[in-house]
Amino acid sequence: MRSTDLTDDAFLGGRISVLQPSRGYRSGLDAVLLAAACPIKAGDTARVLDAGAGVGVVGLAIAARVAGAHVTLVERDTGLAELAHANIERNGFGDRVKVAIADIAAGGRVLHDPERPPGLAPASFEHLVTNPPFYPTGSGTPASHPTKASAHQMAGGELDRWVAFLATAGVADATLTVIHRADAIGHVLAVFDGRFGRIRILPVHPRAEAAANRVLVSAVKGSRAPLEFRPGLVLQDGEGRYLPAVDDVLRHGAALTL
Repeated sequence: MRSTDLTDDAFLGGRISVLQPSRGYRSGLDAVLLAAACPIKAGDTARVLDAGAGVGVVGLAIAARVAGAHVTLVERDTGLAELAHANIERNGFGDRVKVAIADIAAGGRVLHDPERPPGLAPASFEHLVTNPPFYPTGSGTPASHPTKASAHQMAGGELDRWVAFLATAGVADATLTVIHRADAIGHVLAVFDGRFGRIRILPVHPRAEAAANRVLVSAVKGSRAPLEFRPGLVLQDGEGRYLPAVDDVLRHGAALTL
């Protein structure tokens, strides 16, 4: 990809800088919130899998927040995977963050394939994160850019296969953290059924008076603990300024606890 087709964007107050396409799907607020909600703790050396990683913003933000984290970015688009690798190197995370090219939509069988990419194997990751495509294929107005269309739209049944991939990749008691549209929570819970429990749902509101338009959802592989709704996260005040706790997440890499 030509340098003129890329932008160089700072995240976490400049702690990481990321090359991403100037057109098509672009990582932003959702990626940083997802990274903050991953329950890996400071000093932990756990393995993290970022499924559908794009150019790597979520995984890089986790690596920046937790110095011991080892992150594998899984992406099927080779162009985005190349950018993710470049972003790893330019941020100095080459010893802890890797890229694997694989089709998550093929489900858990990818991880059992003898020719799977290095670093991918069943029951290998303590923490799983994903920001999946938000819309069913054919819904709404199609995106003009093919990469954006792929990142925003998911074929019928594909979310179930993504979650099957993640369940296969996780160790016993692995955590899974997902960000999705608020109105898709029923579908998210349906594909978790029988795979993940101890579900915590954090509604995300643009402003205090606005309905939630996103949900952050955390769960634990194999758990049977009951579901809980957490108090909602409000992003901005009436003047459009991020509230202090949110600003701390976006600029300083603070964690979000679900």
